Amino acid sequence: MAVSEPVCQSENLADICPVVLTMSLIGNKWKILIMRDLLDGPLRYGELKKSVGPISSKVLTENLRQMERDGILTRTVYAEVPPRVEYQLSPLGETMRPIIDSMRAWGNNYKKENEVRES
Repeated sequence: MAVSEPVCQSENLADICPVVLTMSLIGNKWKILIMRDLLDGPLRYGELKKSVGPISSKVLTENLRQMERDGILTRTVYAEVPPRVEYQLSPLGETMRPIIDSMRAWGNNYKKENEVRES
């Protein structure tokens, strides 16, 4: 039996696999939840912190900065006193809408199926 060659010859899977690339950009639970909440429109930091769930300020800030750097969301600072900052999905981030909607639908279907299995 011949041993097959590995499909990936790259050191970095994200260079050749679009699924790995996508997961590297949005693959933690906080980024998905941030995007889910921003689908309804811009939110301020405190609003995001409340809506996302039990996330520390440090982790939320790190994720927001990474997502801004990756072009998934935009950060708008308003010249007001006190300063107001809003986060919003960028046009690129908006392209995740059907994926997040599909995840929501899949989760709802899973819950229903699970209830049927357990009853």
